[in-house]
Amino acid sequence: MTERIAVYPGSFDPLTNGHVDIIERGARIFDKLIVAIAQNSRKTSLFDVDERMDMIEQSVSHFSNVTVDAFEGLTVKYAISKNACAVLRGLRAVADFEYELQMANMNRKISSNIETMFMMTSDKCFFVSSQNVKEVARLGGDVEELVPSQVLEKIKKKFDF
Repeated sequence: MTERIAVYPGSFDPLTNGHVDIIERGARIFDKLIVAIAQNSRKTSLFDVDERMDMIEQSVSHFSNVTVDAFEGLTVKYAISKNACAVLRGLRAVADFEYELQMANMNRKISSNIETMFMMTSDKCFFVSSQNVKEVARLGGDVEELVPSQVLEKIKKKFDF
């Protein structure tokens, strides 16, 4: 039987409890789940790639079948290079679906061998986004319940609180 490998791509800047929710549930479905940090030199990030890799590795270390990596370029080409059968994507709202559907169809056009699996974020995390976490933290708000403890410590250092 072939190992079922999925790639869960994203910027993860920073990793949120919504991301962890998708990782946990994806890890139960796939034999191996690669959390893949998409590097985009055109975006200004709060955390550099090494910091994000470290935070994610610490936050998901209890999952034996989850690894963390970084990549540049097309997600579907990265998935092919990792012998993945699927790209895992989390959805929070209808707006997410419209964008993700377009991306899934483009990925299918590039490679019909890679499926896109959409997973709804749990109701306790559907409003959480990395962008919202950064904005609330930047303005001095409490994000403790929105991110893993390892991430919270890094956010506190970035914003000096």
